[in-house]
Amino acid sequence: MKVVGSRPRKYLQEDASQVILIIRRLRCMECNKIHHELPDILVPYKRYKSECIEAVVAKKSSTTLAIACDESTLHQWKSWFNALREYFAGCLQSIAVQLGKETEEASRPKSVLHRIWHYVGDARGWLARIVRPLVNWNLWVQTRSAFLSECA
Repeated sequence: MKVVGSRPRKYLQEDASQVILIIRRLRCMECNKIHHELPDILVPYKRYKSECIEAVVAKKSSTTLAIACDESTLHQWKSWFNALREYFAGCLQSIAVQLGKETEEASRPKSVLHRIWHYVGDARGWLARIVRPLVNWNLWVQTRSAFLSECA
């Protein structure tokens, strides 16, 4: 990768205050594509920092009440995570197997969230610990969509 510049990236905190980061733009010398280097506090294509999202999807009600956003945003985060949680657990298991760090099948918890936590832990920042290996192993699923309309 070669640094080819930078660009601003905004994200929102729990109180809806906006923070602007300068993100490096990197060009892959093999495929010639440009990639952006995201810090652990961000989830690709999400506007709030990862700790806000993880509090909502883990159903930590006291923290959820402190996040300044619409109910529809909270619902979208839950739907997004619920749709991808099996995929996340499977990817983490696959990475662990490939790295030779998989434990016995019988010792793994049955709940999907607990299976995820088996690999990344349940301490604060667990969502960021999911994002990094999936992105770095090129397993991140792009879930954003754009609606285009024809010009009249």
